[in-house]
Amino acid sequence: MKTNRKTGVSVNNRAQVGIGTLIIFIAMVLIAAVAASVLIQTSGILQQQAQSTGKQATQEVSSNIVIKSIEGVRAKNNASDIAGNVSLLKMRVGLNVGSFPVDFNQLVVTITDGTNTNDLLYANNDKTYGNSMSNFSSEGTAAENLAALLTDTQATPGHNARHFFTAQKIRDDDRSFTQGNPIMNTGDLAIIYLSAVSDGDMSFASIGETSTAGNQKDSNLDIGIRTSVTIVLTPESGATTMATFLTPSSYGTREAVQLYP
Repeated sequence: MKTNRKTGVSVNNRAQVGIGTLIIFIAMVLIAAVAASVLIQTSGILQQQAQSTGKQATQEVSSNIVIKSIEGVRAKNNASDIAGNVSLLKMRVGLNVGSFPVDFNQLVVTITDGTNTNDLLYANNDKTYGNSMSNFSSEGTAAENLAALLTDTQATPGHNARHFFTAQKIRDDDRSFTQGNPIMNTGDLAIIYLSAVSDGDMSFASIGETSTAGNQKDSNLDIGIRTSVTIVLTPESGATTMATFLTPSSYGTREAVQLYP
């Protein structure tokens, strides 16, 4: 008598399920690694942009020029023969505490007498007109360059008085301010000279300590009595500074007149 034997094959699927799970796990790890790399890279870019934006914002807020005072000087032949209008403005300026350095080569001074407006650049700036102020000397003195501002002209852009300003340092402990490279830092003090020669006052012998011998050029401004004057200083970066004043009802016999504040 034969015994019936059944031969069975055992199928074990556990190993296949384990391999599938491992593949999914590895894929998840790779995806997480890629995502983490993207997040790290993005966060680094955002941090750099935030730092740059913060630095620019700080510079825009803190870097501004302070106008200490503005004095007007009238042209004259002698103590009793003085022009009726102001011919030169002497503007004393400094920087706010914590301000970034200001390069006068990049400074724009806008002045208006209520009728005419001049946008003035520093005398050594040759970027806008293709040349610097006529007869400007980076090695010369402030007095020599002031004389050139008041009396000289050139074909382009025209009278120095209408297109440029000059400056002189008063306090410069770090010696950063020169005629060719006028950099003003916190604590420095300087004078900005603006020509205001009127077309009716061009025959006088001198303006302040500058001998003009009747050769001064028309600035296109008329700063007489009861004249509202506005001056705006626009640096390369930082806040603009504005001064507005009304000239007195009479200059009297004074050669120098305090106009601001």
